[in-house]
Amino acid sequence: MNRSGFFYDLLSTLFERPNLARVKGDGRSITELCEALIASSSEGAAHNMGQQILSRFSELTPEAEVAFFDYLTEQMDIDTEKLQALTTAYQADRTPENFAGLLEAAEPKRQELLRRINRVPGATGELVKMRSRLLKRLRDNPSFGRTDVDFQHLFGSWFNRGFLVPRRIHWQSPANILEKIIRYEAVHAIDDWDDLRRRVEPADRRCYAFFHPAMPDDPLIFVEVALVKGVPNSVQSILAENREILSPESADTAVFYSISNCQAGLRGVSFGNSLIKQVVEDLQAEVKSITTFVTLSPIPGFNSWLQRRLAEQPEASETAEALDLAVETGELGTLEEQPQWLRRQAALYLIEEKGRSGMPLDPVARFHLNNGAMVHDVHAGADLSVNGVRQSCGLMVNYLYDLRKIAQFHEKFAEDHTVFASREVRTLADAAATHSNGRKTKNG
Repeated sequence: MNRSGFFYDLLSTLFERPNLARVKGDGRSITELCEALIASSSEGAAHNMGQQILSRFSELTPEAEVAFFDYLTEQMDIDTEKLQALTTAYQADRTPENFAGLLEAAEPKRQELLRRINRVPGATGELVKMRSRLLKRLRDNPSFGRTDVDFQHLFGSWFNRGFLVPRRIHWQSPANILEKIIRYEAVHAIDDWDDLRRRVEPADRRCYAFFHPAMPDDPLIFVEVALVKGVPNSVQSILAENREILSPESADTAVFYSISNCQAGLRGVSFGNSLIKQVVEDLQAEVKSITTFVTLSPIPGFNSWLQRRLAEQPEASETAEALDLAVETGELGTLEEQPQWLRRQAALYLIEEKGRSGMPLDPVARFHLNNGAMVHDVHAGADLSVNGVRQSCGLMVNYLYDLRKIAQFHEKFAEDHTVFASREVRTLADAAATHSNGRKTKNG
């Protein structure tokens, strides 16, 4: 038997699972259905009730949605008295029976409820949507965080790397998938179909995504890659309409210039690290000339940090006003005349500024540094889009994935949040630490 053919048939079977079917309700409320589903021992009845719960949830008003999440949080929580009694029993006699009872009591009923709902074909994607709605309620209802812990716990198992299917996105990929790539692009907006075609069809461009067999038509995360000569210093050159197309064999560098998480309900479930590693492996096997792997990444927290920094420096009022105007309008204005000063500030922000946990302030920096990358270079005028100017004065950063040192860098970052950076970036940060706006100040 052809092994690749067998594997393809297996995946096709998984991808052809039916979508969620809508069923007629039987008059019970959504909470009554949840109680009945937990108590049911009939697979057929459970299947019907799971479908009804998802159908009812999709139609809830905002007030009813809050009431439902409150029900999950309070009524389907751990029975602490029972847990305490079983803990005492297990301490006295560590039998397998006592251990099993302790484990059952330590798990909230809502976890089992979500598992049973997930047995309905097509339910996994619906539960991801349910969590996305839960996340929107957390600010006003912090206690719902207990329910969110259970979603995260279950999704961490259901969406682990072993279940994810990597697929390259081509111009010939199904139209519904291509439409979602356009919709989900979160870093550099895709303007139209022609723009998408320029990103996925040429020989020197790639797009890769992770899919889950239970959500075959919805990417979980995707990364866009450019094959180039040398390390690029602007996204404009990568996305230019009339650029010269390079043969892959002439490229020496693979640039990850956009990584987009597609499912809000999977926030906190990490896919990016695995996807980058998978793409590196694929490109190493396919394009032997590629020896350098870097990103061209945004710096989303930079302008907010710089505004706070300048507010503490009265002598920098003119620069502060120029920055405020850039954030408001999306145009650089007079800041365009200070590229080296901006690079210094960004270098300081990326490698020195930490939060209370000791981690870098910038979320993109945290992601790549935790993956084992290093801060390689900072570029001014690298993203002159309105969004690029508003979030980082048009600056972008290269994170270098040195395949010989990834494990070492990741280990040190995990241990004590060590940020590895090139000598040039260190020099820029040192200059910012002692000078600001050309004047020596306490804060730099």
